[in-house]
Amino acid sequence: MSLVIDSSAALAWVYPEEASQAILQVLELVTESGAWVPQVWRPEVANVLEVGVRRKRHDAAFRDASLADLALLSIQIDPDTQTHAWVATLRLAERHRLTVYDAAYLELALRRGLPLASLDGDLRTAAEAEGVAVMGL
Repeated sequence: MSLVIDSSAALAWVYPEEASQAILQVLELVTESGAWVPQVWRPEVANVLEVGVRRKRHDAAFRDASLADLALLSIQIDPDTQTHAWVATLRLAERHRLTVYDAAYLELALRRGLPLASLDGDLRTAAEAEGVAVMGL
């Protein structure tokens, strides 16, 4: 089974103190079957890791190693994220009071008929309201 993962799920794999048994099971699924992400995922993940360097949570070597590890996973970047951004994604953001960035994950899960792995409470609530299976807690 494939799924959509957001940055909070992926970053929980990077930071051991944020990893739960459920999020480690998501990693196992991604390792076995791959995952989908919207086009915003890579900049979002890189930004969180860079902010971690600036705030001295970790060093640049940790950031770079984490990005290299994530790059090894079979994570497909959805080529149609931008096409849906100004209509379907924006409507989801409006309806559920999400950022458009978070709504992009929900739009992708809906469009592909896939579960969504996230630790973001607002995104999880919106996904459940839209009938999307949620994983990760």
